[in-house]
Amino acid sequence: MNLSSDIKPISYLKSKTAEVINEANESKRAIIITQNGEAKVVIQDIKSYENMQNSINLLKLIVQSENDIENCDIINQEDMFEKLEKKLFE
Repeated sequence: MNLSSDIKPISYLKSKTAEVINEANESKRAIIITQNGEAKVVIQDIKSYENMQNSINLLKLIVQSENDIENCDIINQEDMFEKLEKKLFE
């Protein structure tokens, strides 16, 4: 993050909205918008946002899987495929 260019006051956003959007799209970096000196929102290009959401979802699945393993809530691969095939052909 480049603080001098990635943090903008809300007045800048109001007067140069198109420029802020273009900057976010071109740089692929999030832009933090401040109001009364406090960070309030983040503007990010859609592809970076989607990638971040996908990464978060993948991390959630990993954590859930680790918890299942710790709690011995597991099933072996052959049994799992048998159950899936049974459901598919019911």
